[in-house]
Amino acid sequence: MPFICLLLSGAALLANGLATLGHVPRRDAAALNLLVGGTQLVLAVVFVSAAGNAPAPLLTAAGMFLFGATYLYSGLDVLLGLGSRGLGWFCGLVAFCGALLATAWLGADPLLAVLWVCWSVLWALLFACLALGAVRLERFTGWALVLAAPVSATIPALLGLAGFWPASPAAAWGAALIGAILFVAARALARRGPKVPRRASAGNPAPAR
Repeated sequence: MPFICLLLSGAALLANGLATLGHVPRRDAAALNLLVGGTQLVLAVVFVSAAGNAPAPLLTAAGMFLFGATYLYSGLDVLLGLGSRGLGWFCGLVAFCGALLATAWLGADPLLAVLWVCWSVLWALLFACLALGAVRLERFTGWALVLAAPVSATIPALLGLAGFWPASPAAAWGAALIGAILFVAARALARRGPKVPRRASAGNPAPAR
């Protein structure tokens, strides 16, 4: 179930990134967010119900709930015209929780810890754009979401579903290097394109899993 949630997140990350860049209508991305977020929350409830009280499954379930709630809130924010500031502060909280989860997974699953660092950075960017009104970061955030979709979600999910999840420290270091290159590339792409026009309300980029 966690890998299925991660696979769904790859699609949602891509759609939200394209919406942030203006290539996909935000309402289209919002509809996908509702679908993905609702599905992830249902799967998280089923997963945690069968997982027991072991620390690793509970940490996994916590991540599933964080992603599902983010997507659901993101979709409702656009469709109900909530203004996005509340969503931005929620993303800030989730970014903090993601950093804690990265620390918790560092010993047991270094690759997952690196992925949580990547996702925490995405949430922090959303916090800056939506809660703090950092419009200048929107193109960077959009490209980061687009590039993170396959790198931090789709490919790892497919590896996990196929039974080839790499748990070695070397894989984690490689993922960290790729993640750093991803954000550098997103910054370079953001500088090449036109600036995102300022909107009356902050709108809604949005990650996750």
